[in-house]
Amino acid sequence: MFAEPEFWVAVAFVILMAVFAYIGVHRTVLTALDHRADRIKAELDDARRLKDEAAKLLAEYTTRRASAEREAEEIISGARAEAERIAAEAKTKLEDFVARRTKTAEGKIALAEAQAVADVRAAAANAAVTAASTILSQSVKGSVADDLLAKGIAEVKAKLN
Repeated sequence: MFAEPEFWVAVAFVILMAVFAYIGVHRTVLTALDHRADRIKAELDDARRLKDEAAKLLAEYTTRRASAEREAEEIISGARAEAERIAAEAKTKLEDFVARRTKTAEGKIALAEAQAVADVRAAAANAAVTAASTILSQSVKGSVADDLLAKGIAEVKAKLN
């Protein structure tokens, strides 16, 4: 038994453990392990806190994105409504403009017709006066004829114009 190496390894191990217990190595090891456990726990707490903050930021950015999308949709729908209103306004203004221009053109046409009718009447009156004066000057002679002719011509001119 004393000659076997396993026995001496076991004795050396027991002596080493006794020296370690006397020196207090186990306290140092336990303290180091406790510090390491505390450090790991702190790192886990930090990681958990960072994860929570990241989740909050993600939720906040998701909310912001949704809000921005809603706002963009509102802006787009407002712009569409404004474009439709402007198009309707432009159409109404164009229709009014066309109606005014048509009315003005019709008024000018009516005025031109009235002027043409007046010109035709005046030309007809002048032709009638000229014809009457020619016929009367050839038919009636003397100073009475001249008087009558002048009077008749004046009357025809006054009535026709």
